[in-house]
Amino acid sequence: MESVTDKTFVSQVLQSDKPVLVDFWAEWCAPCRKVTPLLEEISKEMGDKVTIVKLNIDENPETAMAYRVMSVPTLTVFKGGQPVKSVAGAKPKGALINLIESAL
Repeated sequence: MESVTDKTFVSQVLQSDKPVLVDFWAEWCAPCRKVTPLLEEISKEMGDKVTIVKLNIDENPETAMAYRVMSVPTLTVFKGGQPVKSVAGAKPKGALINLIESAL
């Protein structure tokens, strides 16, 4: 899974040819650490349909503010340069897959 920054967000997420799931997270966030291995599994299973990236909100506050990320983890699917689905909080793998599939 790649990391994106305020500087790379537009090119890696908004201009992507396929949908992108962005994991807005922070180093201090315990639930964020629970979601990461699930996202890695999903990335391996669904990598041909969706790109999964992480954005550290403490290191990249501009993007987090632009998308009104109030809590972490927040998982947002972007398609065609627009946010289409979003959930806050750690979710089980099945719920994450449903989030992605509902946005495809």
